[in-house]
Amino acid sequence: MPLSRSHIRKAAEAYLGRHPHERDSLAGLLSLLEGDDHPADRATLPGHVTCSAAVIDREQRVLHIGHRGTGLLLNPGGHTEIAKDRTLLAAALREVCEETGLRPGDLCLTPQFLGAPIDIDVHDIDANPDKGESAHQHFDFRYVFYLVPEQHPRLALQDEEVSGACWLEFADVRSSTLRAKLLDARTHGLDGRPEPVNASALIHDGQGRYLLHLRDHKPGAIWEPGVFALLGGGRTHDDQNLEGTLLRELSEEVPGLHLKDLKPYAVEDATSIDGLSVPIQVFAGRWRGNPDRLRLHEGVLLRWFPPEDLDRLRLSPATRDLIHRHAAENPPDAKPAATPPVWDGGPRTVLNGIGVHLHLEDSEGRVLLGLRHPESKYAGNTWHYLAVH
Repeated sequence: MPLSRSHIRKAAEAYLGRHPHERDSLAGLLSLLEGDDHPADRATLPGHVTCSAAVIDREQRVLHIGHRGTGLLLNPGGHTEIAKDRTLLAAALREVCEETGLRPGDLCLTPQFLGAPIDIDVHDIDANPDKGESAHQHFDFRYVFYLVPEQHPRLALQDEEVSGACWLEFADVRSSTLRAKLLDARTHGLDGRPEPVNASALIHDGQGRYLLHLRDHKPGAIWEPGVFALLGGGRTHDDQNLEGTLLRELSEEVPGLHLKDLKPYAVEDATSIDGLSVPIQVFAGRWRGNPDRLRLHEGVLLRWFPPEDLDRLRLSPATRDLIHRHAAENPPDAKPAATPPVWDGGPRTVLNGIGVHLHLEDSEGRVLLGLRHPESKYAGNTWHYLAVH
């Protein structure tokens, strides 16, 4: 999915909602967003959008590179690749990895900024006759990442553009606007130490079964598409804490699902669509209902599974291990589980085509489909009618 004008406009307006006093200084950007040319195309003049990254380590230092073209110490960054970069955040991530040799998994988002820019800087670029470029402006969207490993990975600098690298204290950051925002954010907990920015629910019925959510199969748009996973999602700026994140996500995905005994259980690591490291706070909660009676607003279906059936599912190894660990620590109680679903009017069965295919439809018009076991003869990612030969 290419970088869209609407995404850039939305990011700019959200930033100005947090910093309304900067609207006048960003008038050139706003004018650019109203023009006909793509705002992130480097051929768009008299200015265009670029992206850069403020990478912070656990000692609260910010990575800077020596830029060969200007001789200045700068944050890693550069021009977007419209056809390749899905978002401005993805563009900043790609640039920092290309210029420093860091991997996306070496970085994670911060709770203070999440996927929003910390700063939008406007700076003048001199004419470059060798590239056929006249003097113009860069409207630089700056994103913050934490360095995940405690020990710094070895940097592999892009020799063509980068002459060296160093880590500077917040007070020594070269950009005055970025420096001021980093110092202010430090008073709100920006300390360089990775912490969860997502929350998930490990839902069990007390009898050894676990509720799993089958995600939509939309590669590039859905995180871990087409696999069974825990319910949950990412924190927003409006969430007071990660428990609030989880409760909001559940209300959006499955209204009517109300958990008991919700408690923090574990912190797990995952990988985002862009390859970033994502620490996830997993909460364990109990529920004994029938998932078929819930209205699912996201994903394909909800089902109960005992741990012994997990090897038959498309499931991340981390989620599988998490469930097995919880099951070992929490043996089943003696209370009865939820009763099987009973549909008003009963199912309808239709025989179609050569052989026997079952069209099972409930009273609400939902059709039962199957996904073959990944090790079966006809394994695949396509949902199909149940059939016998």
